Amino acid sequence: MILVEEFSEVSLLNEILTRHAQIIISRQGIPLREKKINLISLVLEGSTDEIGALTGQVGRLKSVRVKSLLIPLKEQKHEKD
Repeated sequence: MILVEEFSEVSLLNEILTRHAQIIISRQGIPLREKKINLISLVLEGSTDEIGALTGQVGRLKSVRVKSLLIPLKEQKHEKD
């Protein structure tokens, strides 16, 4: 989840997200107009290093906060026909 408090960093944020597009499965922007903030919800699929690189770069932007939740997936066993 990304919280954008000011629009001054939006262009840099979009550049970062574009550089990491290969791990982004879903992106949803949620404007909270009364509070004058925006939330961006991301669903990612990648290694912890790839996700950490993205969140680290986003976290260094002024007026932008990021929180991540990692949920490891179990490998699925395929039944043989």
